[in-house]
Amino acid sequence: MTMAFISSPLDRADHLRRAPERLIALQHHPMARHLSIAGDQVAYDDGQLVNAAPAEAGTIFLGLAPDGAPWFANSATADAPLIGLRALMLSGELDSDSIAILAQARSLVHWHEQHGFCAACGAKTAMQDAGYRRHCARCASDHFPRTDPVVIMVVTRADRMLLGRQSSWPPGMYSALAGFMEPGETIEQAARREVKEEAGISVGTVRYHASQPWPFPARLMIGLIGEALSEEITIDGNELEDARWFTFTEARQMVQGEHPQGLTAPKPYAIAHELVRAVLE
Repeated sequence: MTMAFISSPLDRADHLRRAPERLIALQHHPMARHLSIAGDQVAYDDGQLVNAAPAEAGTIFLGLAPDGAPWFANSATADAPLIGLRALMLSGELDSDSIAILAQARSLVHWHEQHGFCAACGAKTAMQDAGYRRHCARCASDHFPRTDPVVIMVVTRADRMLLGRQSSWPPGMYSALAGFMEPGETIEQAARREVKEEAGISVGTVRYHASQPWPFPARLMIGLIGEALSEEITIDGNELEDARWFTFTEARQMVQGEHPQGLTAPKPYAIAHELVRAVLE
């Protein structure tokens, strides 16, 4: 298994978002796919995604597949058979492309459900641009779907890497440190700040490795590798239950599920796993 949510094949076809007549025709295309989303769950039955009927309103256009099939998303009806997106991802029942499309759909549906009123004047807003804008008729404000950037980093020093754990995680699992970027920060500044706040470690060089959309509800995980300038760990108990230095040998055992104390690394679907492996390789 590779990182989840990164392999969407869709052409998002921005030019169609302002062509309502064409979108209506595409909704009724014989190959059209209509996804139904409810919170973190998707409509799924008998081993496949439910292809719902076209909806008259509130439909989000996701894009065009390589075979020409148009994909759409909407909020699920009360009687839809549902399965959690995480559970579906872990089951391996769906191909990686479909999982990535579901990530886009889940993030957009959630945004519309949470932003039905104008942040400027409080009036009700209306969906525009096939789901990529909400417009307020009262004050003419426009609102756009948001993605929250999160820095996630493995910090190294010589032949060791810094990993931490939160109390809510499975017993024995250690992962990369992570946190939301704050206004006015660069990616590098955010990474240094988070590691310093959570573990008391100063970080020098920071380099980008990879990124991953994380649709719970709409985050972009920015994967980084940093070089530590200090060694003494001071844990912020509000953020972490534990943090420690692991030798590369230990980290490799954790990735392979062979650590003598039963400690583990994140699973391959997560960017944290990719970062640990990148350091080891």
